[in-house]
This record gives sequence, structure tokens and C-alpha cells, in this order.
Amino acid sequence: MLLELALIGIAAGYMAGFLGIGGGFVVVPALTYLFMQDPAMAPWAIHMAVATSLGTMLVTSLSSIVAHHRKGAIRWGLVRSLAPGLVVGAVMGAMVADRLDGDTLVRVVGVCAILAGLQLLLARQPEGERSLPGQPGVTVVGFIIGSISSLIGIGGGALTGPWQLWHGVRAQNAVATAAACGYPIAIAGTLAFIVFGFGNRLPAGALGYVHVPAFLGIALTSAIAAPFGVATVHRLPPSTVKRVFGIFLILVGLRMLAGF
Repeated sequence: MLLELALIGIAAGYMAGFLGIGGGFVVVPALTYLFMQDPAMAPWAIHMAVATSLGTMLVTSLSSIVAHHRKGAIRWGLVRSLAPGLVVGAVMGAMVADRLDGDTLVRVVGVCAILAGLQLLLARQPEGERSLPGQPGVTVVGFIIGSISSLIGIGGGALTGPWQLWHGVRAQNAVATAAACGYPIAIAGTLAFIVFGFGNRLPAGALGYVHVPAFLGIALTSAIAAPFGVATVHRLPPSTVKRVFGIFLILVGLRMLAGF
């Protein structure tokens, strides 16, 4: 399993840096598949995959944030405005996930993966700068993004990035800011999944719903790979990789809906 975890971490870290998506759409399906191979983990496979994915973002997002910050690409004012909604939403998303059975949560993640893939394939960046909403509106947006992101174990970039692009934010700034927004989601979501996981008969190595060995294996390699993704996004247009990753997400989503 160590090799698989390392490869998952490399792919997730690179995508986190390149697209600002936190890597969750790589980590969650991959970990779900790995966990389902172990009878002791199978009943909680998707819950542990989502929780562990959020946990790895505590490392992946930090590495990506530092790299983007050095390039002056993060709009910190927007991050601060979104943060309260993101945190409250992340806790709510974890609460909902805790109450869903495994099969239902797998289908939710599968549908979201397909929608994210279609968004990457079809979305076009609008021309011109649109005004961002005031603080109440931004808080509501943050709550929605945080809830969905925590529910399915992603960093929020798949939602925060397109929302910024719709308002005319430069692509590189949107990716960088989306990466920064993933950190409050990761903190609140991880802690919530740890708390909600206590009381369940989870396998050895689990801290709440977070699987610690998987977290360590993925976090290490993802942190190494994230800066390479950041370097790429500031040198190349991400359109080609977005299309490839979009197709990948659709295929992953269809596979999850069909059952592992």
C-alpha cells in the first residue's frame, strides 16, 4: 500500500498546485478503492477517504499556499472574507457526511466528480471584471463551498476557482486564492470528522474518521509535488491539463456510480 499512497500523494499534490483544487478528487476515489480491499475498512471506506483527504490538505494546501504567496498571487482580502463561511460550512458538511451511509456518500462524490469534470471541460472564462458581492453574499458563498467541499473531501478549489473566474479574476490569482481558501476548509473539516468518527468501531490506525497511516503517506509526497504544480501554472496555460483532468474526473465519477 505504501507505493500506492506515494503515487496518490504525488498526483494530488501536483493537481493542488496546478489547479488549486486541493487534490481531493484524486485522493477520495483512490483511497476509497484501497480501503474497500480490506474487510475491516470496507464499511467505513468512503467516510475515511473523505476525512483523510481533508487531513492531507493541511499539508498539501500549506505547501501550495507558500509557493503561490511567494509569487504574490493570493488575494488575501478575499480569503479573509470567505473564511467564516468556509469554516462553518465545512463543519456542516462533515456532519451531513457522518449521517450518510457509505453507498449514498459514494454516489454523492461520484456525481460531484462528474460535475467538476464537466465544469473543467466546458467552462469559459468570461471577459471583463465583475464586482464581487458584499460581505453577506461572500459569507453565504463561503458556507456553500465549505459545506460541499467538506462533504466530499475536496479543498474547495473546484468551486472557489470557477466562482472567481466568473467575476473576472485573473486565472493565476483565482488558482492561488482557491488554494488558500482550502486551508480553513481542511482545518475545520478534519477536526469535525475526527470528532464525529469517535464512537464508531473503526479499524486500527484511525483517529476518528482520519486514517493516520494513509494521511502520513499521502501528505509527505503531496507536499513535495505541490510546488511543481505551482511552477507549471505560472509558466503554462492550464487549459490542456484542465481538459485532461476533466475527462479523468468524469471517468472516475462514472466508475464510482457504477460501484467499485
